[in-house]
Amino acid sequence: MEIIKTFKFLIIALLCFFLVIYILIISYVYFNQVELVFHSSRLPKDYKFGYQQKFEEINITSFDGVKLNGLLFKVEKSKGLVFYLHGNAGTLETWGSIAKRYTSLGYDIFILDYRSFGKSEGKIEDEEQLSKDISIVYNSISKRYSKDKIIITGYSIGSGFAVKLAVENKPKALILQAPYYSFLELSSSRVPFFPDFMKKFSLETNVYLPEVKAPIYIFHGTDDQLIPFNNSVRLKELLKSKINFYPLKNQGHIGVNENEDFQNQLKIILE
Repeated sequence: MEIIKTFKFLIIALLCFFLVIYILIISYVYFNQVELVFHSSRLPKDYKFGYQQKFEEINITSFDGVKLNGLLFKVEKSKGLVFYLHGNAGTLETWGSIAKRYTSLGYDIFILDYRSFGKSEGKIEDEEQLSKDISIVYNSISKRYSKDKIIITGYSIGSGFAVKLAVENKPKALILQAPYYSFLELSSSRVPFFPDFMKKFSLETNVYLPEVKAPIYIFHGTDDQLIPFNNSVRLKELLKSKINFYPLKNQGHIGVNENEDFQNQLKIILE
């Protein structure tokens, strides 16, 4: 009997030990999930962007008083605007280098640094907060252009926010670069032990995309290891003929804007 009692005690003790470890891990992920999703870095307030082409630095106050920073690259006799939401890392110090790909085709392009990125103030808390930021900035910038001449574009983490923004508005087109089928699902593949109800970002592209009325263009590298290529394949299957899908052979997650096949198709889209 003593052996059985000892065995039961050890089992219970072991289960309690693993439960405590699980709670500690869950707690760590919960309180650090923003930093795990967004790898932000700041720029000094007096930082001077050194891009040679014409641009305007714009600061827009969000719903809670936080000032958000963005760059509007301009061309003469603009055909319209590309409203660009970048990935989860990097700032306008580097993201601004993609502007020439779009301005060379006759479009202005506005690139936003999310709060806590670059010269944007504040700290990211959750999806709702960031969506509000993006919507406020879009509404401000879009006043300069005819709504039917604005193309919303999102790269990686920005793709989910781009889809939600396209549902709320009526852009000329929606371009997604390396999108995920559902960030909720994608994050589960990274941390399967973390409950969905505790996640601050769901970004279910598969739910919102069918509501987009504008033409949809998806570009995804076949060698993408961060957001697997199959995510876009599933989005294409979801809407079939409504999506224009362009697999980029031998392309990884980084550098889609520099891909020659992407540039050739972008030229056609922006004609």
